[in-house]
Amino acid sequence: MALFSKVLIANRGEIAVRVIRTCRELGIGTVAVYSDLDRDALHVRMADEAYALGGRTAAESYLDTDAILGVVQRSGADAVHPGYGFFSESTDFSRAVTRSGATFVGPPPEAIEVMGDKVSSRLAAARAGVQSVPGTSEFLTSAEEVVAFGQANGWPVAIKAAFGGGGRGMRVVGAPEEAAEALESARNEARKGFGRDECYVERYLTWPRHIEMQVFADVHGDTVWIGERDCSAQRRHQKLLEESPAPRFDDAVRQAMGAAAVQVARACGYVNAGTVEFLFQDGEFFFLEMNTRLQVEHPVTELVTGLDLVEWQLRVAAGEPLPLTQDQVAARRRGHAVEVRINAEDPAGGRFVPSPGRLTRFRRPDGPFTRVDAGYDEGDEISQFYDNLVAKLVCWGEDRDAAIRRTLRALRETEVSGVPTTIPAAVAILEAADFRAGEHSTRWVEDRLDLSGLVTGAPAPVAEAGSDRVARVERDVDVEVDGRRFKVRLWVPDVPGGAAPAAVPVGRPRPKRSGASASGGAAGSGNVTVPMQGTIVRVDVAAGDRVEVGQTLCVLEAMKMENNIAADVAGTVKEVRVAPGASVGAGDVLVVIQPGG
Repeated sequence: MALFSKVLIANRGEIAVRVIRTCRELGIGTVAVYSDLDRDALHVRMADEAYALGGRTAAESYLDTDAILGVVQRSGADAVHPGYGFFSESTDFSRAVTRSGATFVGPPPEAIEVMGDKVSSRLAAARAGVQSVPGTSEFLTSAEEVVAFGQANGWPVAIKAAFGGGGRGMRVVGAPEEAAEALESARNEARKGFGRDECYVERYLTWPRHIEMQVFADVHGDTVWIGERDCSAQRRHQKLLEESPAPRFDDAVRQAMGAAAVQVARACGYVNAGTVEFLFQDGEFFFLEMNTRLQVEHPVTELVTGLDLVEWQLRVAAGEPLPLTQDQVAARRRGHAVEVRINAEDPAGGRFVPSPGRLTRFRRPDGPFTRVDAGYDEGDEISQFYDNLVAKLVCWGEDRDAAIRRTLRALRETEVSGVPTTIPAAVAILEAADFRAGEHSTRWVEDRLDLSGLVTGAPAPVAEAGSDRVARVERDVDVEVDGRRFKVRLWVPDVPGGAAPAAVPVGRPRPKRSGASASGGAAGSGNVTVPMQGTIVRVDVAAGDRVEVGQTLCVLEAMKMENNIAADVAGTVKEVRVAPGASVGAGDVLVVIQPGG
């Protein structure tokens, strides 16, 4: 008998596809929801049913509680899986789902409330006897509080979003004069990513490793830790790749950290999957935060244990006890796994510029112990409005060296065209001596890994549709009736790939992507262009201002990240062509600078 009759996945991309696959294996029906931009997305095509939310941005679609609850009622779903991001750590959404009569596949709202607020989670960890990184226990109200903390504890310090994760809403402050701008930027990014802008400040460790513990708890009072993941290879405080078990990590520390993670989970009455994150430096570990959801990197734990963590989530949500004891979990851990995040970003020169666009080619690797979790297929569009994760490549080996060799082989088999990706950076990381020796940290990619010579090719333009009249053929196509998705058979133009006319306009070429660099227009031209689609968040200069090379002119938000657009020459600002809130496209000129004096 199925655990649930029908599960609605309140998410998109690869995590929605991931949940759908486990539900299929368990005989559970699946319901997808989608924005206007995701009408033909992979998760929509795979689900048993799909319903339109409307809107383009996350706020207009995947963060619309009423719209999602409406689909819960219309579809008859008896459970809601939030995935990660969006509503996965929302107390209000969890309660709203429960009030609707459906089961929320996640922790109780009280646990989300305690751990979703990073300040209260620090207090909960203290009550459990687990030490946190020194920091404030109240929300920041001004930049002066950041300065006072830095002067008392030493620089640098880190401003962090109290609600959220993934490195968004985090800014490192190296001196008092940087505090005001950093706090404003952190609040802005947190507000747009999580709907809350409260922040706190803590000591910034200079060379830590980021190690997290996967925990699971059931409604019967049992809690286990399943294993650790090392997530230290990061840029902009966001993970690039993860591995399990952590290299150069003493088992005594592993056992102590696992026990501490269980203590933290029990301290807040936790149920279901959770991840307790720690910073590890000089033999000591400090509680960082608890993510009350499934993590992006959960597949590495699945590969070293042979467990399906999504299945565990569903079983626990249905009231079943944990399938294994702590000793049984420990006995299952074997070998080593590495996960690489393949993001639509151009890592050339170490800049990691978000690069939305259409995947004109996507060939996934194959071979033994090689897994790809993807949210896109060839021909799909990666939008500026959502996270830029294209896929996750996860490989297992008998030991760390074997896992790394297998991952490198699989990366070189992977073919992606249409958008640049982080694959070249992943190869550079895996081949680096520091990484092989386990001597990297959360600062290593940005501070020591030499990516200056990394060059990625310009995205291949999308093939233009021919202008000649085409024959019509009978095909199954997707349509919406009253917001619900159906498949119907129609006579449509016989275009390449079998797409419907709305998806591939016949006789109209698609625009080609610009190959503009992250630093502006042509080197030294003074015509500063934007390297990607996005929205202008802030403009820092006005006509007549004197600027230097590298000075930030404006801030662009794209794919849930803020990006500084800098001057490519020293000179005087002649013209500013954008204002906050403006939508811009790749290659648009934002600021014109008159070089020289």
